[in-house]
Amino acid sequence: MTAPVIVGRDLRKRFKQRAGGTLDALASVSLEIAAGGVSALVGPDGSGKSTLIRMIAGLLSADAGELTVLGIDVAKDPQAIQDRIGYMPQRFGLYEDLSVQENLDLYADLHGVSAAVRAQKYPRLMEMTALGPFTGRLAGRLSGGMKQKLGLACALVRSPELLLLDDPTAGVDPLSRRELWEIIAALVRDEGVPVLISTSYLDEAERCDHVVVMHRGAVLAQGRPDDIAQVAAGRTFRAAPRGEESPRKLQARLLADPTVTDAAPEGGRVRIVCTTAPGDAAFAGLALEPVPARFEDAFMILQRAADATRAKMSTGPAPALRAEQLSGGVKAEVVVEVRDLVKRFGEFVAVDRIGFEVRRGEIFGLLGPNGAGKTTTFRMLCGLLTATSGTLNVDGADLRRSRAQARRKLGYVAQKFSLYGQLSVAENLDFFASAYGLAGAARRRRIDWVMDEFALHPLAGVLGGHLAGGFKQRLAMAAALLHEPDILFLDEATSGADPVARREFWGRVNALADQGVTVIVTTHFMAEAEYCDRIAILDSGRVLAQGAPAEIRSHALTEGNPEPTMDDAFIAVVEQARAAALQGRAA
Repeated sequence: MTAPVIVGRDLRKRFKQRAGGTLDALASVSLEIAAGGVSALVGPDGSGKSTLIRMIAGLLSADAGELTVLGIDVAKDPQAIQDRIGYMPQRFGLYEDLSVQENLDLYADLHGVSAAVRAQKYPRLMEMTALGPFTGRLAGRLSGGMKQKLGLACALVRSPELLLLDDPTAGVDPLSRRELWEIIAALVRDEGVPVLISTSYLDEAERCDHVVVMHRGAVLAQGRPDDIAQVAAGRTFRAAPRGEESPRKLQARLLADPTVTDAAPEGGRVRIVCTTAPGDAAFAGLALEPVPARFEDAFMILQRAADATRAKMSTGPAPALRAEQLSGGVKAEVVVEVRDLVKRFGEFVAVDRIGFEVRRGEIFGLLGPNGAGKTTTFRMLCGLLTATSGTLNVDGADLRRSRAQARRKLGYVAQKFSLYGQLSVAENLDFFASAYGLAGAARRRRIDWVMDEFALHPLAGVLGGHLAGGFKQRLAMAAALLHEPDILFLDEATSGADPVARREFWGRVNALADQGVTVIVTTHFMAEAEYCDRIAILDSGRVLAQGAPAEIRSHALTEGNPEPTMDDAFIAVVEQARAAALQGRAA
């Protein structure tokens, strides 16, 4: 038996907070990571995953406990660890003003990689990451998926004995995620490099050899994903909506039942995880189909059990969101109309004659790979960018002529949340209320309303930059709803968020849509597309497919795959379109 590459015993780490008090990032963590294969750290925001990875990398010291990496005591010789590992931080650690080649050379210089080794290593890295044609391009001009692959190449510029990856797939599309995992599999298979990865994607954790489930600085479970999944054995079901009820409305109804631990739309049905025997009220009239337990089911059970008082805590999930003033208008009416929309940046066509309609109270999803034109389209819909040509009407206003009028009806949650890190939660809300023209009693009332709805009162004095991802998400959405918009734009608003935070987020979105608020969303979590009433998939600035989730999934329907997932459909639609484009150019 080979000795573990990582052994931690009773690791503890406490941070002082600028607002006063302390935070226990790690509270008695013990773990062992085997010398082969891929291991994963999973857990909600603030569970200690990044702290633990940075500690393993020799970048943070433990306050107490013992940690050895590659047989070396990290406390005694952190530099020896850093000399032998590859480490890819959450934000890739790239220099955006340097080219792909210059980034590689910089990391090679930092690690003392000789010219002879570079000559041998670079071609392999370029082949592995498909970055060969882009060596002269600035890192800042790469797509998210290409940045991800360059970050990995920089971590591999020497041959590490251990590779640490901190949430490397956050914010990238399913194609890029698949490519990264192919690279990881090749490293493990061909070079025997052990890999430790933290991830927000539980399907990624499920394919690992070993998983450590964390919660608030503690380890809840560790072992093979299949073994951990047995926590949910006999408690997982699937049910189809009845009558006019949609999957997302069935999900909301089921989550209100105390016997339901988790429920999520899946393939036109709802996957259900029960705490005990299914309750009679929520399940009346439903045909429950038992399904095999999977890792995500067990994860949700473990997290809920570890935080049994979550709903009672002041910083726990807010109740179902209820708007003060319901959105006006008839639900069937078209509130967003896009026709032949074009956006050019010089010679580059970012959006190429796209069109779609969104009705009041609908959740509409814009999906696509990194660089497909989704965010550009969003920014035009919000009046932040001027369209080159085409028709763009939002709630009766022509955005090419009356942007100020249209903006008053819109709420926008951007990819990076657009919060001010040096302002407190209360100061951020006060600033955004002022920006939306709220004043006096109305301003105080609206701030109090969002503070109540998003359970932000206990965090009022905390700086925005010090919030965990899930709470940043809450604050960003609270700010976007201050002026009671009729239309809410959510641009990758769940990027990097953990599964628990994503469930809470979609609960709020569903409640708003039920009250007549129109929601347009982009996401790289394809499972989230199941919440949408209709979807459009973009690539290279064009709409490739459009329809209800069932219509989109049908693009991947084959004899060998009778129940395709939304991930399957996304990849099939994009790859088929790219293959057709290549054939067209060849002809």
